[in-house]
Amino acid sequence: MENKMVFDNIHQHYIQPIRSFNRAARLFLLMIVIDGVIFSGWQLFFNFYMLENGFTREFLGLVNSMPSAAGLIFGIWVGRISDRIGRKASIIIGLVMASVFMLAQITFQQPVIIASAAFLTGVFSMLFIVSQAPLMVKLSTPENRTMLFSLTFGLQTLAGAVGSVFAGQLPALFSGLLQIDAHSAMAYQAVLVTSVLLGTSAVIPILMMKEPRASTESAPGSALGGTASGSPREKLSSSLIPLVVKMTTPQVLIGFGAAILIPYMNVFFKERFNISDSLLGVLFSVSSLLIGVGSILAPRLSTLLGGKIKAVAITQFASLLFLLTIGFAPVLWISSVGFLLRSALMNMSAPLYSAFCMEHTPEKHHGFVNSILNLSWNIGWAVGPYISGLVQEQYGFTPLFITTSILYFVAIAFTWHFFVRTESHLDATQVKPG
Repeated sequence: MENKMVFDNIHQHYIQPIRSFNRAARLFLLMIVIDGVIFSGWQLFFNFYMLENGFTREFLGLVNSMPSAAGLIFGIWVGRISDRIGRKASIIIGLVMASVFMLAQITFQQPVIIASAAFLTGVFSMLFIVSQAPLMVKLSTPENRTMLFSLTFGLQTLAGAVGSVFAGQLPALFSGLLQIDAHSAMAYQAVLVTSVLLGTSAVIPILMMKEPRASTESAPGSALGGTASGSPREKLSSSLIPLVVKMTTPQVLIGFGAAILIPYMNVFFKERFNISDSLLGVLFSVSSLLIGVGSILAPRLSTLLGGKIKAVAITQFASLLFLLTIGFAPVLWISSVGFLLRSALMNMSAPLYSAFCMEHTPEKHHGFVNSILNLSWNIGWAVGPYISGLVQEQYGFTPLFITTSILYFVAIAFTWHFFVRTESHLDATQVKPG
C-alpha cells in the first residue's frame, strides 16, 4: 500500500505533467539539453585559458563583465526585439551569433577584440535567454507550467554535469593529440572550441519546432492594481511597474553577490586546494547533477511549502550556511560538500521565481518584463567580476565570501517581505480567461 501511494504521488506530480508536454515543448527541452554542453565546458576552462594566455586577472574580470554590461545596456531593447520578431527567431539568432562571438574570444589575441567579442556575446546571449521564459509559457498549460520551467533548468544543469565530466578529460586528450602541455593555453583553447561547436547544434531542435501563436488570455493586470482600459503604455505603467520593481530588487542583490564570487569558484578551488583539472571537472559535474535533481524536485517542494515564493526564500536561506562552508572549510572534502549543497539549494529556486514572475505579467509584455529581470541581474554582473578581480589581487577570496553572503541574506529578506504574504492573494485575484 505504501509503495502504491509513493508511485501515485510520483505519477501525479511528475509523470503526468511530463507526459502532457506537446511536441514543441519536448523539442525545446532537447535544445536545452544540447545547450548545456556549451556552457559547462566554457564555464570550466575559459578563466584558465585567459590566465594561461598571459592576461591579467584585472583584464579577465573586465572580459567577464562585458556580457553583462551588454545586457545592461541593450536589455530592454533586446526584450522588445523578442516581442516583435517572435521567440523562435530570437532564440535561433541569439544562439548562433553568441557562439560566433564566443569563438572570436578564443581566436584573437588582441585585448580590444576579445573584450568587444565578449560584449557582443552578451547582446546575443541576452536575446537567447530572455526569449526562453516567454516561450515556455506559450508551450505549457497552467497544470504543467511549473514542471516545464523546473525541468528546463534541471535538464540544462544535468547536461552541464555530463559536459563537465567530458570537458574535464579533454585537456589531457588534446595534450596527447597535439603534443602540448595539458595545462597550456592551447589545450584549453581546443577544449573551448570543441564545447562551442558541439553546443551550437542546439539550434537544430528549435528549427524543427513550430512556435504557438500568442494567447488571447486576459492579463493579470487588474490583480496587480491596474485597470483594464487605457493604452498599453498606460496599463504597463499603472499595473506592472510597481510589481516589476519588487521582482527586480532581489535580483539586483543576488546578481551582484553571485557576480563577485561564482565565476571564480574554479580558480578558488585550484588555488586553495591545488585541485586537478579532472577532479575539478568531476566536482562541477556532480554540482550540475545535484542542481538538476533539485530543480526537478522544486515543483513538489513548492506544493509542500504552500507556494513558489516560500520555496524560493527557504532554499536560498538554507544555502547560505554552505556558502560560508566553501570559503572557510580547512580541507577539500568539506569545502566540496558545501559547494555541492549550496549549488543545489540556491539554484533550485531559479525556475520557481521565473515561473512566478511570468505567471503574474501579461503575455504581450513577457519579453519586456523578462528582459528587465535579466537586466537587474546583469547590473551586478556588469561590474562584479571586474571588482572581484581587483579584490582577489589585493585580499584574496575571504572578503568576497562574506560580501556575497550578506547580499544574499538581504535579497532573501526582500523576497519574503514583498511576496510571501501576497502570493496567494495574487493567485486568487488574477483575472481568469473568459
